[in-house]
Amino acid sequence: MRLGKFGLIVAVVLVIFYVLPAYAADVAKIGIVDFQRVLTESEAGKLVQGEIQKKGRTMEAKLIELGKEIESLSEQMSRESMVMSKEKREEQQRELEIKKYDFQSLQKKFQMEFRELEATEVEKLKNDIFELAEKIGKKEGYLLIIEKSAAIYYPSTIDMTDLLIEKYNAQPNGSN
Repeated sequence: MRLGKFGLIVAVVLVIFYVLPAYAADVAKIGIVDFQRVLTESEAGKLVQGEIQKKGRTMEAKLIELGKEIESLSEQMSRESMVMSKEKREEQQRELEIKKYDFQSLQKKFQMEFRELEATEVEKLKNDIFELAEKIGKKEGYLLIIEKSAAIYYPSTIDMTDLLIEKYNAQPNGSN
C-alpha cells in the first residue's frame, strides 16, 4: 500500500515537472524590436532615408548657390567701393543685406521642411512596422512586443528585429 501511494505521488510530481514548464513557456513569449535597425536595414527604410537625403541635398545646393551670390556681391562691392558713388554703394549694401536676410529665411524654411519631411516619412514607416509587429505577435502568440529603446535589458534571444525586417521586405512595396 505504501509503495502504491509513493508511486502515485512520484507520478504526480513527475507530471507536474514535465507538464507545467510546457505551459509556462508560452505564457511569457516576449519580443523586442529595434526600430532604428529596421529603418536602416529594411528596403522601405533605405528608400525613405534615400528620399530624405535627396531632398536635403537639393536644399543644400540652393543654399550654396545663394551663398555664392552673396559672396560674389560682397567681393564686387569691396573692389568697386572706392569708385562708386555714395548712393550706389548704399544701394548695393541694401541689396547685400536683403540677400543675407533671404539666405537666413530660406535656411530656416529648409530646416523646418526637412524636419517635417523626416518626421512624417519616419512616422509612416514606424506605423507600418509596429502594425506588422502586432500581426506577428497575434499570429505567433507573443504576450508582449516592445521597442528596444523602451527596454533596459533583454536577452538577445527575444530580439525579433530580423524576423520583422524579413517579413516587411517580403511585403509588396515594403508596406501593408
